[in-house]
Amino acid sequence: MPSVYITSQIPQIGINLLKQKGFTVETNNSGKYLTKDQLKNVFYRYNAVLIMMTDKIDMDILKSASSNLKVIANYAVGYDNIDVLDAKRKGIIVTNTPGVASESVAEHTFLLIFAASKKLIEADKFVRLGKYQKWDPMSFLSSQIWGKTIGIIGLGKIGVFVGQIAYSGLRMKILYYDIARAEDFELLTEAKFTSLDQLLKEADIITIHCPLTEKTRHLIGNEQFDLMKKSAILINTARGPIIDENALIEALKNGKIAAAGLDVFEFEPQISEELLKLPNVVLTPHIASATVETREAMSRIAAENIIAVFEGKEPYGLVKTLP
Repeated sequence: MPSVYITSQIPQIGINLLKQKGFTVETNNSGKYLTKDQLKNVFYRYNAVLIMMTDKIDMDILKSASSNLKVIANYAVGYDNIDVLDAKRKGIIVTNTPGVASESVAEHTFLLIFAASKKLIEADKFVRLGKYQKWDPMSFLSSQIWGKTIGIIGLGKIGVFVGQIAYSGLRMKILYYDIARAEDFELLTEAKFTSLDQLLKEADIITIHCPLTEKTRHLIGNEQFDLMKKSAILINTARGPIIDENALIEALKNGKIAAAGLDVFEFEPQISEELLKLPNVVLTPHIASATVETREAMSRIAAENIIAVFEGKEPYGLVKTLP
C-alpha cells in the first residue's frame, strides 16, 4: 500500500479519502514544524508527502528523496516554497490546491481594508482600556471607502473577486496592473488597465494579489512608496516578500502612506518589533484562507491530487513547469 506523510494536522476529509483508497497515512501531530533533517527522513521513507507552505523544499531535501517518492502535494495555492524544477528533474510530481481560497482571501482583504481605514484596532483598544467616557464627534475620524479608487496588483482569481466586490458593493473605481489585460473584467467592472507607477500614484487603496517570484520580490519598496498618496492604504494578503518590509516600516513611520493591513510578512513567522509597535498597521497571522470551507476543500483537493498520481491520471492541481 502506498504511504503518505502529512507534515501538519489538516481537516479529516482528505485523510479519510486517502484511507478509503488504501493509502497508509501518518500525520505530524506535534504542533511543531519539521526540521530539515526530519523532512529529509520523510522524503526518503514515504511514497507521497503532503506538505504545508511553511515547509521549504529545496534541492538539499530533494536529494534525500528515494525513487519511491512520486508526489509532493502542497496544501496551498502558491508553491514558492518548493524547488519545482529540481523536483521535476527528480521525477517527482508537484501539486497545489488552486482556486479554493479566492473567496476567503477576497473577504479577508476587505476585512483589512475596513480595519485599517476605520482605525478599528485603535478604537477597540480605546474602549477596552476604559477611555470611552463620552461621545466625541472628532475622535477616530477616517475616510470612507465608498467611491474611492482601489488599485489591484495581480489579477488572478483573488484579484478578480476583490474587484467585483469593490465595484458591485462599494462603487469603487478600479485600476489594475498585471502582465496581461483582462477585457472581460474591464467590461464587468469598468476597470482601467494601468502601469504599476500610475496605479500607485492614483489609488487610495492598493491591494496585492500577485504570486511571489524573483520579479515580484520587493516589488513595493522605497521608490514605490514615494509614488503613493499620503492618504493611501496598502494591503497584502499574497506573500510577504513582495513588500520590502523595512521600506514599509519607514513609510508608515514617516507618513508616506496612511496605513497598512498585512496578513503576510517578509520573514514570517518572525515579525519586526518596529512593525508591532506601529499604530497604523493591522496585522493578522496568515489566515486569509482560514475558513472551514476553504481548508476542507484544500484537504480534499490535496488528497485527490495524490490519489490521481497513483491512479496514473493527471491531478487537478498539477504544477506545470516550462520544458
